[in-house]
Amino acid sequence: MENILSDEYFMREALKEAKKAFDADEVPVGAVVVCNNKIIARAHNLTERLNDVTAHAEMQAITSAANFLNGKYLNECTMYITLEPCVMCAGALSWSQIGKIVYGASDTKRGFNLVGNKILHPKTEIIQGIIADECADLMKSFFQKKR
Repeated sequence: MENILSDEYFMREALKEAKKAFDADEVPVGAVVVCNNKIIARAHNLTERLNDVTAHAEMQAITSAANFLNGKYLNECTMYITLEPCVMCAGALSWSQIGKIVYGASDTKRGFNLVGNKILHPKTEIIQGIIADECADLMKSFFQKKR
C-alpha cells in the first residue's frame, strides 16, 4: 500500500521554505508543489534578493514545477502555500491549471479572495487553514521585527 502523506506534512515543508525567506529578510511565504505524493518544487519569496516584485514564492514554484515536468500545466499537482495567494499569483496558478491549492493563513489585505475565487481555474480545488496559526505567527513575527 502506498504511503500517502498528509496536507499538514506538505504544509510544514512549505513552512520550512517560509522560514528560509524569514532568515533572508524576505516576507516569509513558502510554497511546495506536490505531484504523485512527491515534492517536485520548493520556493520562497525572493522579491528583495532579485529586486523583482513578481518573485513571489508561488511564481517561483510554478516555474520550477513546470521545468521539472517539462510542461506548463500543473493540473495533476497540488501547491501548498503558507499564505493565501495574491491576485497576481492566483492568476498565474489559474493559467497553470493547478489541480489543487492548499494554503495556511488567510491574507485579508491582498489575498485573492478579495476578488473572489473565480480568478482561479474552474477545476482547481481549494483548501484553506492548514496550520494557519503557525503560518500567521511567522508573518506577524516578521513584521513586528520590521517595526
